Amino acid sequence: MSTQLDWQNLPFSYKKTNGNVRCYYRNGKWGDIEFHESEYMNLHMAATCLHYGQECFEGLKAYRSKEGKIRAFRWLENSKRLNRSADYILMPQLPAEIFEKALRLLISKNSEFVPPYGTGATLYIRPLLIGDGAQVGLNPSKEYSFIIFATPVGPYFKGGFQLSNVMVERGSDRAAPLGTGHIKVGGNYAASMKVTVKAHDMGYSSALYLDPKEKKYIDECGPANFFAIKGNSFITPDSHSILPSITNLSLQDLAKSFGMKIEKRPIAFDEISTFDEVGQCGTAAVISPIGNIVDIENNKTYSFSKTGKPGPVSQKLYDTLVGIQFGDLPDTFGWMTEI
Repeated sequence: MSTQLDWQNLPFSYKKTNGNVRCYYRNGKWGDIEFHESEYMNLHMAATCLHYGQECFEGLKAYRSKEGKIRAFRWLENSKRLNRSADYILMPQLPAEIFEKALRLLISKNSEFVPPYGTGATLYIRPLLIGDGAQVGLNPSKEYSFIIFATPVGPYFKGGFQLSNVMVERGSDRAAPLGTGHIKVGGNYAASMKVTVKAHDMGYSSALYLDPKEKKYIDECGPANFFAIKGNSFITPDSHSILPSITNLSLQDLAKSFGMKIEKRPIAFDEISTFDEVGQCGTAAVISPIGNIVDIENNKTYSFSKTGKPGPVSQKLYDTLVGIQFGDLPDTFGWMTEI
């Protein structure tokens, strides 16, 4: 397949590649992995993923270094998180060996779609685990499919590493207090889609959710984790409703290496005005520093930049993490896997 793409101007959207990798769970065990050129799959109309939301997914990236090497970022953490999600909604565990073998096959078959070094673009990889056995009653499927595909992408936010504005959302929740917020299932994203579109329509990059029980504490920024910098502290929320972000975990490790204190705790929204810097982080965006948090309901705006540029700590965290991912800085944490 031709890969004559405008690497510098790739959107964050799906593009067809050479194919995907699949593995099926049948008769109580996983089968062999298979490479498929088709983008489509046959699915029974009574599959549990369609009716009861029995599905989970992941997101990770592969990067091309200056030397042309292709490396994946912290795939083992994605494998572990996929299994935590699967366990919660009664799907079988996928062995890490299958995950890694499928990942390596996928990237090797689509190596020409890993964007060139220096373009800022990456290969986004989406592992997906679904219940595809037929059920009418509310029961877990007896059959499952693991699919992993990839697509070259540009930055999640069009402006790249620039300040963005977010709005405070109190009128809806992305997850229940003891629901599925801590795992990566599609239902969480479906629940936030209406608010996300509303935020975009109003000119905001995303919505800042407060805790679903009391509306007193900061929860998540739509599809990304929230973090704040205050003095020498890196602060991020602790809640059952929040998905443990692998990017956030990595930022915490970096902040520790900078000599910063890590505070993972409930963050009262009333604290917002005391922070030096705030941002959202995740695989897709890496870091999106926040310039303004707008509380429309109370007609109040909280600003976090006097210069119109990201804060120094956010900039340092971003530059260091991206430097490790693209191979410009030493991988002292052992995060990258060469493919």
